[in-house]
Amino acid sequence: MNQYMVIEQFAPGAKEKVYERFREKGRMLPDGLVYIDSWLEKDGDRCFQLMGTTDRALFDKWMENWNDLVSFEVIELGEKPQ
Repeated sequence: MNQYMVIEQFAPGAKEKVYERFREKGRMLPDGLVYIDSWLEKDGDRCFQLMGTTDRALFDKWMENWNDLVSFEVIELGEKPQ
């Protein structure tokens, strides 16, 4: 499974809507896209999520559920340095 860092930038004024949708529907991940961990930026306008999958295209399906409130940057991670 490849790991990815996803940087989510909430649209201006959308933070509460993001949290409301999350409370109602969860992450809405398609099968095969795995949430590992996440961190919020101090002011809470960006979220950094570590995720895993063998199919990069699953991110497109997942982002469709959120792209009205969030913009995304998906970065495939390489090997962890020793």
